[in-house]
Amino acid sequence: MSPQNNAPLYLDDLSVGQRFTSTEHEIDEAQILEFARRFDPQPFHLDAAHARETLFGGLAASGWHTAAVTMRLIVGERAPFAGGVIGAGAEIAWPGPTRPGDVLRVVSEVLEITPSRSKPRGIVSLRSETLNQHGEVRQLMTSKLVVPRRQRHAADGLPELAAASRPARAC
Repeated sequence: MSPQNNAPLYLDDLSVGQRFTSTEHEIDEAQILEFARRFDPQPFHLDAAHARETLFGGLAASGWHTAAVTMRLIVGERAPFAGGVIGAGAEIAWPGPTRPGDVLRVVSEVLEITPSRSKPRGIVSLRSETLNQHGEVRQLMTSKLVVPRRQRHAADGLPELAAASRPARAC
């Protein structure tokens, strides 16, 4: 999901309709069982035979496992947004189960950009679809992300360094 030149994206760099595609991650049975044992110990995540008798019809990853993998794919080796991926809320749905052998990728699209009137940041509405290797949606998430604006010097309009690294100015 990193920008092509690996430069972090500020609010000013984003546009409605802009899309990002992650790398891929393959889910295997061992990962499903380990996550389920640690975080969501329900029979349809822990036992393939039991899972066949449920509405899932077979072993299924926890939705929260899919969400965790989605987050890892969005963040990637380097978060595309300046300051990182900072959530201010989200709606999430799992229209179909993630199965062993699924190869997941995330396609995200900027839906809305709302600059703050009083702070050097804004809120970006981002729709992210987690798809398997067949293009089937395994998770749909619309999130609100806090993204900083580029700081500008009032006098010259040049980008300003972050406050922590900016040298003190004489009064």
